[in-house]
Amino acid sequence: MHKTTLEQWALLEKVVEAGSFAKAAEETHRSQSSVSYNLSLLQERLGVALLVPEGRRAVLTPAGELLLSQVKPLLKAFSWVETRAATLRDGMRTRLNLVVDSIFPRKRLFAILRQFQQHYPQTQVRLTEVLENSTDSDAVQAEADVMVLTRRQDITGRGEWLMNIDFIAVAHRDHPLFHQDAPFSDEMLRNWPLIRIADHDSARQPGNDAWTFSTIDAAIDAVMYQVGYGWLPEERIQRLLEQGVLKPLPLDHGARRATPLHLIVKQDLAPLDEQVETLLRLFGEG
Repeated sequence: MHKTTLEQWALLEKVVEAGSFAKAAEETHRSQSSVSYNLSLLQERLGVALLVPEGRRAVLTPAGELLLSQVKPLLKAFSWVETRAATLRDGMRTRLNLVVDSIFPRKRLFAILRQFQQHYPQTQVRLTEVLENSTDSDAVQAEADVMVLTRRQDITGRGEWLMNIDFIAVAHRDHPLFHQDAPFSDEMLRNWPLIRIADHDSARQPGNDAWTFSTIDAAIDAVMYQVGYGWLPEERIQRLLEQGVLKPLPLDHGARRATPLHLIVKQDLAPLDEQVETLLRLFGEG
């Protein structure tokens, strides 16, 4: 059996935070004598002084400071377990599977997840980023509760248009293309490789030597290293555009493209639970 209890350590932490036994007793809805007794018992069983008076305050001894710092993670973990138990008791969701197309703006995505976590700290979000037509995409989507994807058709779920992602034709500022006379025609572009992001860029130029990459970051790097040119998500390369490292291509047509994203909910989630409704609202407000 353990000599001390988590309750005693929690009271010690509360006394230190409140600054006195009286305030700690008030905040924990106990009598001051109960708080004093438990902390005396704690120190007696440890054989170490944990608190000393300093004026009207109770402060930690060096030993008390060391030991409490080691116990705090246990207190936090125990509190988490109790909160999780309450979540299970109340029938609240403990996990939510979210599938998001990798072209969705990262800054906006993590702002949404941060807000969701603040609302539901005990609900774990399993986030999977996909390139929608990859070989394992269908299997991933089958497990998803909420999806943000480009295709609306052939998906078992309820959803609606969320936003458009703007793609812009770019190349590195030192690419030989910029030595040509503008505007650039399709014929001129055929002389250099087209960098494609899996199946997001379906409008490849006839006759082009297209190089396909499975991630946005790899496609951006390929353009940065002058492997070729390509249509890249404007939001992901905004800083490189502002720095002038990547430059928009002066095409005679089609310099910009828009890809729609849809917010989709699994069909059998009816009625929607509170967490799913909140996540949908956050995506809609973002």
